[in-house]
Amino acid sequence: MAKLEQHLQGDFQTLILGIEEGIRRGSVSATLEDASDYSAGGVRVAVRVFERYSWMGSNRVSLSVTVVGQDRDLYVSAITSGGSQAVFFKVNTFGEEAFLNKLRQILDDFRG
Repeated sequence: MAKLEQHLQGDFQTLILGIEEGIRRGSVSATLEDASDYSAGGVRVAVRVFERYSWMGSNRVSLSVTVVGQDRDLYVSAITSGGSQAVFFKVNTFGEEAFLNKLRQILDDFRG
């Protein structure tokens, strides 16, 4: 499992769309598995779960991304899962790191 957390400034919906498009363009096998959106008292929350096949690990990897926004203040929390072939501990996490690095690049581009 790998995790990324960042604070950003910008438009909530633009970030969500950028994440969705960037992840799907980043891997031929990447899919948006499900999405959830919530809003209350000026705070918006979006959860996106992606999955892709990791050629290096010969397995599937998931990426859960949560974005919380209030006005132009944004917080992103992303956690990967899967990517290991071992039974009791993780041996191969290359796919997880690669998936998370794609999101890191998207956030860096958003930041400008």
